Amino acid sequence: MKTEDSQKIVHEIAESTDSPEEVVSQMYTDAVQAYQRDARVLDYVPLFAAKRVRETLRSRTASRR
Repeated sequence: MKTEDSQKIVHEIAESTDSPEEVVSQMYTDAVQAYQRDARVLDYVPLFAAKRVRETLRSRTASRR
C-alpha cells in the first residue's frame, strides 16, 4: 500500500494532526482495506480513507482535552 500518493497522504495527515507517521500509516491502510471490501467504485477510496483517519485522530485529540 506504499504508493507515492499514499505516502504523501499519510505524511500530510500525520503533520496536520501531530501524530506519528507509523500510526497514521497503519490507520490509513486499515481504512483503505475496509473501504475496498465494500466499494464498487474504487476511485474515491483514498479520499474517504484519509477523511476517516483525520476525523478519528481529531476526535481522539479533542477527547483528551
